[in-house]
Amino acid sequence: MESSSGKGKKANYFHQNHHNYNNHQPHMARSLTYHHRSTSAASAAGKPFWRRLLNDEPPRQRKPQPVVLYFTSLRGIRRTFEDCRAVRAILRGFRVAVDEKDLSMDSSFRTELQNLLRSYGRPVSLPQLFVDGKLIGGADEVRHLHETGELQKVLAGAAGQDPAYVCSSCGGERFVPCSVCSGSRKIFCEDELDGRWRRCESCNENGLVRCAGCCFS
Repeated sequence: MESSSGKGKKANYFHQNHHNYNNHQPHMARSLTYHHRSTSAASAAGKPFWRRLLNDEPPRQRKPQPVVLYFTSLRGIRRTFEDCRAVRAILRGFRVAVDEKDLSMDSSFRTELQNLLRSYGRPVSLPQLFVDGKLIGGADEVRHLHETGELQKVLAGAAGQDPAYVCSSCGGERFVPCSVCSGSRKIFCEDELDGRWRRCESCNENGLVRCAGCCFS
Protein backbone atom coordinates (compact mmCIF):
# COMPACT_ATOMS: atom_id res chain seq x y z
CA MET A 1 0.00 0.00 0.00
CA GLU A 2 1.17 3.51 -0.80
CA SER A 3 1.87 5.92 2.04
CA SER A 4 -0.02 9.19 2.42
CA SER A 5 3.16 11.13 1.49
CA GLY A 6 3.45 9.16 -1.80
CA LYS A 7 -0.12 9.91 -2.68
CA GLY A 8 0.46 13.60 -1.97
CA LYS A 9 3.46 13.72 -4.35
CA LYS A 10 1.47 12.10 -7.15
CA ALA A 11 -1.43 14.49 -6.64
CA ASN A 12 0.98 17.43 -6.71
CA TYR A 13 2.59 16.21 -9.96
CA PHE A 14 -0.78 15.65 -11.65
CA HIS A 15 -2.03 19.09 -10.54
CA GLN A 16 1.04 20.89 -11.91
CA ASN A 17 0.97 19.07 -15.26
CA HIS A 18 -2.79 19.48 -15.64
CA HIS A 19 -2.38 23.21 -14.92
CA ASN A 20 0.31 23.51 -17.63
CA TYR A 21 -1.81 21.57 -20.13
CA ASN A 22 -4.82 23.81 -19.52
CA ASN A 23 -2.66 26.92 -19.89
CA HIS A 24 -1.16 25.95 -23.27
CA GLN A 25 -3.58 23.61 -25.07
CA PRO A 26 -6.55 25.97 -25.63
CA HIS A 27 -4.26 28.59 -27.14
CA MET A 28 -2.83 26.09 -29.64
CA ALA A 29 -6.27 24.82 -30.62
CA ARG A 30 -7.59 28.31 -31.30
CA SER A 31 -4.48 29.24 -33.27
CA LEU A 32 -4.64 26.17 -35.54
CA THR A 33 -8.36 26.54 -36.13
CA TYR A 34 -8.10 30.22 -36.98
CA HIS A 35 -5.26 29.82 -39.48
CA HIS A 36 -6.93 26.81 -41.13
CA ARG A 37 -10.21 28.64 -41.70
CA SER A 38 -8.50 31.80 -42.86
CA THR A 39 -6.36 29.98 -45.43
CA SER A 40 -9.21 27.93 -46.89
CA ALA A 41 -11.56 30.90 -47.12
CA ALA A 42 -8.93 33.10 -48.73
CA SER A 43 -8.06 30.51 -51.35
CA ALA A 44 -11.74 29.92 -52.16
CA ALA A 45 -12.62 33.58 -52.56
CA GLY A 46 -9.35 34.71 -54.12
CA LYS A 47 -8.74 37.35 -51.44
CA PRO A 48 -8.08 37.54 -47.66
CA PHE A 49 -10.80 36.11 -45.48
CA TRP A 50 -11.22 39.31 -43.47
CA ARG A 51 -11.55 41.47 -46.60
CA ARG A 52 -14.29 39.23 -48.02
CA LEU A 53 -16.27 39.45 -44.78
CA LEU A 54 -15.77 43.20 -44.56
CA ASN A 55 -16.93 43.92 -48.11
CA ASP A 56 -19.44 41.05 -48.19
CA GLU A 57 -18.35 40.23 -51.76
CA PRO A 58 -19.48 36.99 -53.45
CA PRO A 59 -16.79 34.74 -55.03
CA ARG A 60 -15.90 35.75 -58.57
CA GLN A 61 -17.51 33.67 -61.29
CA ARG A 62 -16.19 33.36 -64.82
CA LYS A 63 -18.58 33.94 -67.70
CA PRO A 64 -19.45 30.67 -69.51
CA GLN A 65 -17.53 30.11 -72.72
CA PRO A 66 -19.72 30.29 -75.85
CA VAL A 67 -19.81 27.19 -78.06
CA VAL A 68 -20.69 27.86 -81.72
CA LEU A 69 -21.19 25.18 -84.38
CA TYR A 70 -21.48 26.01 -88.09
CA PHE A 71 -23.21 23.21 -89.99
CA THR A 72 -25.79 22.45 -92.66
CA SER A 73 -29.03 20.51 -92.48
CA LEU A 74 -29.17 19.93 -96.23
CA ARG A 75 -28.55 16.41 -97.52
CA GLY A 76 -27.05 17.57 -100.84
CA ILE A 77 -23.60 16.18 -99.98
CA ARG A 78 -24.02 13.02 -97.96
CA ARG A 79 -20.55 13.04 -96.34
CA THR A 80 -20.97 16.64 -95.16
CA PHE A 81 -24.45 15.97 -93.83
CA GLU A 82 -23.27 12.86 -91.93
CA ASP A 83 -20.31 14.75 -90.44
CA CYS A 84 -22.57 17.57 -89.27
CA ARG A 85 -25.02 15.15 -87.71
CA ALA A 86 -22.23 13.25 -85.95
CA VAL A 87 -20.68 16.37 -84.42
CA ARG A 88 -24.06 17.63 -83.23
CA ALA A 89 -24.70 14.26 -81.55
CA ILE A 90 -21.29 14.35 -79.83
CA LEU A 91 -21.93 17.83 -78.45
CA ARG A 92 -25.40 16.88 -77.20
CA GLY A 93 -23.79 14.06 -75.24
CA PHE A 94 -21.82 16.60 -73.20
CA ARG A 95 -25.00 18.47 -72.22
CA VAL A 96 -23.65 21.91 -73.14
CA ALA A 97 -25.43 24.87 -74.70
CA VAL A 98 -24.45 25.14 -78.38
CA ASP A 99 -25.25 28.06 -80.65
CA GLU A 100 -25.97 26.15 -83.86
CA LYS A 101 -25.70 28.18 -87.09
CA ASP A 102 -27.21 26.41 -90.07
CA LEU A 103 -25.78 27.80 -93.32
CA SER A 104 -28.69 26.39 -95.30
CA MET A 105 -31.09 28.57 -93.32
CA ASP A 106 -29.17 31.85 -93.50
CA SER A 107 -26.55 32.75 -96.12
CA SER A 108 -25.01 35.37 -93.83
CA PHE A 109 -23.56 32.52 -91.76
CA ARG A 110 -21.38 31.53 -94.73
CA THR A 111 -19.89 35.02 -94.94
CA GLU A 112 -19.40 35.00 -91.18
CA LEU A 113 -17.64 31.63 -91.31
CA GLN A 114 -15.47 32.68 -94.28
CA ASN A 115 -14.20 35.67 -92.33
CA LEU A 116 -13.43 33.54 -89.30
CA LEU A 117 -11.59 30.83 -91.23
CA ARG A 118 -9.64 33.35 -93.30
CA SER A 119 -7.57 34.27 -90.25
CA TYR A 120 -6.64 30.59 -89.85
CA GLY A 121 -5.85 30.16 -93.54
CA ARG A 122 -8.50 27.49 -93.99
CA PRO A 123 -11.17 27.09 -96.68
CA VAL A 124 -14.85 26.86 -95.82
CA SER A 125 -15.92 23.33 -94.93
CA LEU A 126 -18.60 21.96 -92.65
CA PRO A 127 -18.97 21.41 -89.81
CA GLN A 128 -16.75 23.87 -87.90
CA LEU A 129 -16.66 24.16 -84.11
CA PHE A 130 -15.60 27.25 -82.17
CA VAL A 131 -15.24 27.46 -78.39
CA ASP A 132 -14.72 30.83 -76.72
CA GLY A 133 -14.00 32.36 -80.13
CA LYS A 134 -11.22 29.88 -80.94
CA LEU A 135 -11.37 27.36 -83.77
CA ILE A 136 -11.49 23.76 -82.56
CA GLY A 137 -11.88 22.22 -86.02
CA GLY A 138 -14.10 20.13 -88.22
CA ALA A 139 -15.53 16.64 -87.90
CA ASP A 140 -12.17 14.84 -87.84
CA GLU A 141 -10.73 17.09 -85.15
CA VAL A 142 -13.85 16.86 -82.98
CA ARG A 143 -13.95 13.06 -83.29
CA HIS A 144 -10.27 12.80 -82.35
CA LEU A 145 -10.69 15.04 -79.31
CA HIS A 146 -13.73 13.06 -78.25
CA GLU A 147 -11.95 9.69 -78.57
CA THR A 148 -8.91 10.89 -76.59
CA GLY A 149 -11.03 12.49 -73.85
CA GLU A 150 -9.73 15.99 -74.59
CA LEU A 151 -13.06 17.36 -75.80
CA GLN A 152 -14.44 17.24 -72.28
CA LYS A 153 -11.65 19.59 -71.16
CA VAL A 154 -12.31 21.91 -74.10
CA LEU A 155 -15.99 22.17 -73.15
CA ALA A 156 -15.40 22.43 -69.41
CA GLY A 157 -16.15 26.17 -69.33
CA ALA A 158 -19.34 26.02 -71.42
CA ALA A 159 -22.82 26.59 -70.06
CA GLY A 160 -24.89 23.48 -69.44
CA GLN A 161 -28.14 22.59 -71.16
CA ASP A 162 -30.48 19.61 -71.12
CA PRO A 163 -30.16 17.85 -74.52
CA ALA A 164 -33.89 17.10 -74.40
CA TYR A 165 -34.77 20.81 -74.18
CA VAL A 166 -36.93 22.10 -77.05
CA CYS A 167 -37.58 25.82 -77.46
CA SER A 168 -41.28 26.61 -77.25
CA SER A 169 -40.93 29.51 -79.71
CA CYS A 170 -39.24 27.80 -82.67
CA GLY A 171 -39.50 24.09 -81.86
CA GLY A 172 -35.74 23.72 -82.03
CA GLU A 173 -35.41 25.13 -85.56
CA ARG A 174 -33.55 28.24 -84.33
CA PHE A 175 -35.54 30.48 -86.69
CA VAL A 176 -39.02 32.00 -86.68
CA PRO A 177 -40.95 33.97 -89.37
CA CYS A 178 -40.19 37.67 -89.46
CA SER A 179 -42.72 39.66 -87.45
CA VAL A 180 -42.31 42.71 -89.70
CA CYS A 181 -43.21 41.12 -93.03
CA SER A 182 -44.73 37.84 -91.75
CA GLY A 183 -42.12 35.92 -93.71
CA SER A 184 -43.02 37.42 -97.11
CA ARG A 185 -39.74 39.41 -97.29
CA LYS A 186 -41.69 42.44 -98.56
CA ILE A 187 -43.19 45.46 -96.88
CA PHE A 188 -45.46 48.13 -98.40
CA CYS A 189 -44.16 51.70 -98.03
CA GLU A 190 -47.15 54.02 -97.72
CA ASP A 191 -44.95 57.07 -97.25
CA GLU A 192 -43.94 57.04 -100.91
CA LEU A 193 -46.20 58.70 -103.49
CA ASP A 194 -46.61 55.63 -105.64
CA GLY A 195 -46.82 53.24 -102.71
CA ARG A 196 -44.09 50.74 -103.55
CA TRP A 197 -43.19 47.37 -102.09
CA ARG A 198 -39.76 47.20 -100.53
CA ARG A 199 -37.52 44.36 -99.47
CA CYS A 200 -37.82 43.77 -95.72
CA GLU A 201 -34.50 44.49 -94.05
CA SER A 202 -35.37 42.74 -90.81
CA CYS A 203 -35.17 39.14 -92.08
CA ASN A 204 -32.94 36.92 -94.17
CA GLU A 205 -33.46 35.60 -97.71
CA ASN A 206 -35.98 33.08 -96.42
CA GLY A 207 -38.11 35.60 -94.53
CA LEU A 208 -36.81 34.29 -91.20
CA VAL A 209 -35.13 35.76 -88.13
CA ARG A 210 -33.17 34.01 -85.43
CA CYS A 211 -35.22 32.84 -82.48
CA ALA A 212 -34.61 35.11 -79.52
CA GLY A 213 -35.63 32.36 -77.13
CA CYS A 214 -32.79 29.92 -77.85
CA CYS A 215 -30.12 31.77 -79.85
CA PHE A 216 -27.27 33.80 -78.43
CA SER A 217 -26.94 36.33 -81.24
